[in-house]
Order: sequence, then C-alpha cells, then structure tokens
Amino acid sequence: MITFQKSEADMTPEEHHWLAQHVQHLQVAIEHELRLAGPVGISELELIRVLQGERWQLIGPVDFHQPSRLYPVHFLVFHALYRLQDQMAREGEGLDISPLRLAIRTLRSENEALLPDSADPLKDFYLDLTQYFMANADIEDMLNSFWAGTGARKPAPESVESAARVFGFEALPEQFITVKQRFRRLVMRAHPDRGGCTNDIQQLNLAFSVLKQHYA
Repeated sequence: MITFQKSEADMTPEEHHWLAQHVQHLQVAIEHELRLAGPVGISELELIRVLQGERWQLIGPVDFHQPSRLYPVHFLVFHALYRLQDQMAREGEGLDISPLRLAIRTLRSENEALLPDSADPLKDFYLDLTQYFMANADIEDMLNSFWAGTGARKPAPESVESAARVFGFEALPEQFITVKQRFRRLVMRAHPDRGGCTNDIQQLNLAFSVLKQHYA
C-alpha cells in the first residue's frame, strides 16, 4: 500500500524492492479495472478510489488538497499506466492515458504497435522512476507552472475532449471566459451543501485545469 515517500538516498534495498513489487501489483490491478470499465474508461480519481478499496487495498488515505501527499500516488499510478501501455502495444492493444479518461482501445492497424513512438516528454517523465522522489518544493513549482498555464506541454487532444464533456460542451467554446463561467455554475451546483459531492468538485477542478492549459 502506498503510504510514504522518502528520498531515494534514504531508502533501504528492501524498500527499493518493495517499490518495484508495488508497481507490478498496481499494473495488474489497473489492467483489471480498465478491462472492467471497457471503452468508456475510468478517470484517474475513480481509479485511485478503486485501488484504495477492499478489492485491492493498494493505496492508503490520500489528501487530494495537499500536492506533496497526492503526487507520489499520482506518479506511481501513471508510471504503472505507461508501463502497461508499452506492454499492451506489444500485444496489439492501445491505452489512452489522460487524468479524465483512462481506457483500453483496439489499435487502428496491425502495424500500429510496430511504429516507433513519437517523442513524448510526459511519458518519459513518468517512466523515470527517480521522479517519484521529487522534492516538495519542485512539486509545488511544477504544479504552479501547470495552473498558471506556462507548462511546456499542451494537454493531449483526448484530454481536452474529456474535459469538455465534463463541462457539458459538445464543442469547445472560442473563448476561455465561457469555460470559466460554466465552471463557476457547475461548482456551485456540485457543492455538498446543495446536494453535490467532493468527488464531483474534484472532477470539475481537474477538467478546468486541463482546459486552462489548452487555452493558455
């Protein structure tokens, strides 16, 4: 179960071994849940909650409002997802990876799995397990850059489409102000005092961050 994050230098050989095994367990559990979800897929938040549940118990309590606490969980989940993506490509399947939608798909052609991947800095980042040990200050800087819309990488088209669906848009508005106005209305409607729930607000916040990055 993911319950701690040390610096790499402070970890014992046994803890390094545990981390490698834990990634393997995550990969098995994630593939199982993605196949259950089918082509509709599942969001990262939904996946984390399932992995916390009775069936797997692979993730401990997560404070979604504390980036330094959320980051190690998020990183290991995405590390396992990108490893799984490579494995599935060799077996003739694709895996769409976005915080708002994680889904298995059929490859468009028999040769697609054989085509070399284009440069993907995000994938390279998550496959580098040393990034799990990122210092808290660096985590804050990375997230501040993302929220400010100054990150070097735009969100993938499928992430933007999923975020737009969360807001109920059939097509993306021309101006970001329309997104902001819809966001305010939906957050007010999703507030627990009005019958909503925290999970709905988290999904809206995530979708808003993706669209903000898209329009930046």
